[in-house]
Amino acid sequence: MVFFVDPELARMREEYAQSGLHETTAGNDPFVLFAKWLSDAVAAGIVEPNAMALATASADGKPSVRIVLLKGFDLAGAVFYTNYDSRKGRELEANPHAAAVMLWHPLQRQVRIEGAVSRVDPAESDDYFADRPRGSQLGAVSSPQSQVVSGRSELEVHFDRVESHFAGRSVERPEHWGGYRMEIHTIEFWQGRQNRMHDRLLFERNPTGWDVERLAP
Repeated sequence: MVFFVDPELARMREEYAQSGLHETTAGNDPFVLFAKWLSDAVAAGIVEPNAMALATASADGKPSVRIVLLKGFDLAGAVFYTNYDSRKGRELEANPHAAAVMLWHPLQRQVRIEGAVSRVDPAESDDYFADRPRGSQLGAVSSPQSQVVSGRSELEVHFDRVESHFAGRSVERPEHWGGYRMEIHTIEFWQGRQNRMHDRLLFERNPTGWDVERLAP
């Protein structure tokens, strides 16, 4: 069997040339800096600027990663929503810790966060679910996320059945679907610089605030 691999793959690289990230301008509150960087990503027109790669691990330490959408970020942590019976949900029940990274390549920036994860209050999940488009609500109810299915047709049958069931009335949030909140134990801000001499500032939570350290690129 022959596989084609672009011979230039190893040479592919982008030179970074953005202005730097300095301790004096970063401030001592990572939430303020994160809000600014997310706002910059939105203003830059980046598609789904709230997308983040979420890494979880099973009880025996086997990792997995996927893209989810950040739906809340405040002093309590970062919030995302999913099916509790999905692979990520099962892994978070067995090992309630996660890491995530958000990449805004046009701005040559990324943010990494790590922390303990727990389910949000059911009322918070209810409020978010009620605000979703109806099609997304029906999809959340009908899809057995991460489970093996026989084919696309099985998914469509499930969806049509759920759509008929809720015809003419509001879609109720299923108990197996809701939010998780990742506490922010550490958060790292990465800014691309020339010659791969990138800026990396790591904020680590302490009992009274945050410790800030510069990491080598």
